[in-house]
Amino acid sequence: MDEYLEVLGNKLNEECGCFGIYNVKDAASLSYFGLHALQHRGQEACGIASSDNKVITCYKGKGLLSDVFTNKILEDLAGKHAVGHVRYAKAHENQIENVQPLMVRSHTGHFAVVHNGAIVNAKELKVELEDLGSIFQGSSDSEILAHLIQREEGTMVYKIMNACAKLEGAFAFIIMTKDCMYAVRDKNGLRPLSIAKLENGYCVSSESCAYDIVNAKLIREVEPGEVIRICGDDVQSFKYVDQIQKKMCAMEYIYFARPDSVIEGINVHNARKLSGKLLARKDKVKADIVIGVPDSSLSAAIGYAEESGLPYEIGLIKNRYVGRTFIQPTQKQRERGVRMKLSAISAIVNGKNVVMIDDSIVRGTTSKRIVQLLKDAGAKTVHVRIASPEFKSPCFYGVDTSTYEELISSRLSVKELRDYIGADSLKFLSIDEVKEANGPNLCVGCFSGKYPTNLFTLGNILKK
Repeated sequence: MDEYLEVLGNKLNEECGCFGIYNVKDAASLSYFGLHALQHRGQEACGIASSDNKVITCYKGKGLLSDVFTNKILEDLAGKHAVGHVRYAKAHENQIENVQPLMVRSHTGHFAVVHNGAIVNAKELKVELEDLGSIFQGSSDSEILAHLIQREEGTMVYKIMNACAKLEGAFAFIIMTKDCMYAVRDKNGLRPLSIAKLENGYCVSSESCAYDIVNAKLIREVEPGEVIRICGDDVQSFKYVDQIQKKMCAMEYIYFARPDSVIEGINVHNARKLSGKLLARKDKVKADIVIGVPDSSLSAAIGYAEESGLPYEIGLIKNRYVGRTFIQPTQKQRERGVRMKLSAISAIVNGKNVVMIDDSIVRGTTSKRIVQLLKDAGAKTVHVRIASPEFKSPCFYGVDTSTYEELISSRLSVKELRDYIGADSLKFLSIDEVKEANGPNLCVGCFSGKYPTNLFTLGNILKK
């Protein structure tokens, strides 16, 4: 479930990854490396804003980090503070105006904003702000926070607190003024954000894996409903709301995060491995080998193999050097792109009864193609095991599944889905097992249809 699947629109995509560095030399260059560790969270666009305590300079563009930034550009982003962003965007939202960091330049002071997640009352807030005279440059709900901050009074931290108290949904923000940095997390803890120590300064990141590349040491998670203010040598914590809950998105563990990241104290690889073990415990299938779909399913496949006693094999190979197939003009060429990006190893699967582990089935067409790849390579049978429950309900918190129509499990039974993808058998992890593997405090709305926030007008989608 990596880029080779995402480009076909058949798997999940999330909004983005955020990274910030405060009071460290060559902050922009270090942010580039930190963002590189988060590139899996967004490949459509990226940007970095830096500050030398006097002026904020920003550079951004469409494409991967390696496409947008050069050494010369990074050298020109001088300063000891920086915030950066990698973005996934839906096709109709990929305008340059939506690429982050978003810059606010006003007589009261300049600041840059980066955001991960989705604001569910964005439509209502945008109408209200426009009626008050605000002019929006893009269609991103991230811009709403910038307008709300500008309309508040008081110090910057209180402006941020009052603005965030008006937001509903999933958000992790990093906000940088010319000499301070603020890390903010939504009151439900739906999206990850943490803080780390680096030399004489600090880092803030969507995932802890980014700290390793810059040699920072994780301190702790930003708590739900918390604003952390870093200014000079002072680090302060503020709560902008009293009622909070911890409802980390289950898909962060199942798919989005890198396996070397730690979220809410849980290592992602270990959580996925335990998911695979739970899949195997009650499974009586007769098989010869276990394989995983690269990359996010490999940990679960290892766990399944260990628990079942079956040998783990590399049956599928991903080609990381193939162009992005979504630009191909015909469906046949897109399907050929799957074979270019993913290959079954005939010498491994030929004549074998295969257990294939994947992390989720969203629209179903990719699973169908992978099963066919394995059978074309000579697999005798393919038993598909999914390390998550059936994806039955839309997500409103930053994952691009906003309707029932695109979710195949909302229309088909497990048996019907098994027949559709051509598998010899199909089983999913239960919601209780997901919580056993990843911790009890999770948002599982995409599986259960029960959401931790008010959905406002977005809730109309739920009325089938």
